[in-house]
Amino acid sequence: MSNPIRLLIVDDHEMVRMGLTTYLSVEDDIEVVGEAANGLEAIQKARDLSPDVILMDLLMDGMNGIEATKELAKEDMKIIVLTSYLDDEMLFPVMEAGAFSYLLKTSSADEIVSAIRKAYRGEPTFQGQVTQKMFKHMHSKPKHEELTAREREVLALIGNGKTNKEIADTLHIGIKTVKTHVSHILSKLELDDRTQAAIYANKNNLT
Repeated sequence: MSNPIRLLIVDDHEMVRMGLTTYLSVEDDIEVVGEAANGLEAIQKARDLSPDVILMDLLMDGMNGIEATKELAKEDMKIIVLTSYLDDEMLFPVMEAGAFSYLLKTSSADEIVSAIRKAYRGEPTFQGQVTQKMFKHMHSKPKHEELTAREREVLALIGNGKTNKEIADTLHIGIKTVKTHVSHILSKLELDDRTQAAIYANKNNLT
């Protein structure tokens, strides 16, 4: 038989680590070579043990799973996120950090085993809910695409720190018209004031 898949389990709950280790130990092709309770420990253990695959929790004391993933992904390690959370603040940052697969802790043991084997073969795994979120995110248009050409011009000038009068003079329109455009811009971008609009314009390279 070929060498078993070397697995590192990272989770801040000891019972979770014990449960996963106990179950996975019965699989002939998977060997749990180590455990870690936080991101910093995960990085140290991963460098010492050279696992083929890492099961990574996200919310942990000290260094979280997103930060650890960002570091370990630089070393081409296959990281499977195993978490209870499916919110945008977790999913997208950790995928951008280099996570290979994303599973929820509601996954069955068989699904986790399958994801480990697939990761070892270079095949990512995403559950249905995760796939839907990622697809929606990839195909969603940025809010500023809803603006008219004139509103984009006004937004760019707001981003450059122009006052309403300066915008009116630049675009050769009335101040009342500028105020109307500003109101529409704030509404469409779901912003509270022109300071936020200026930040948005600069962040999205619209100036």
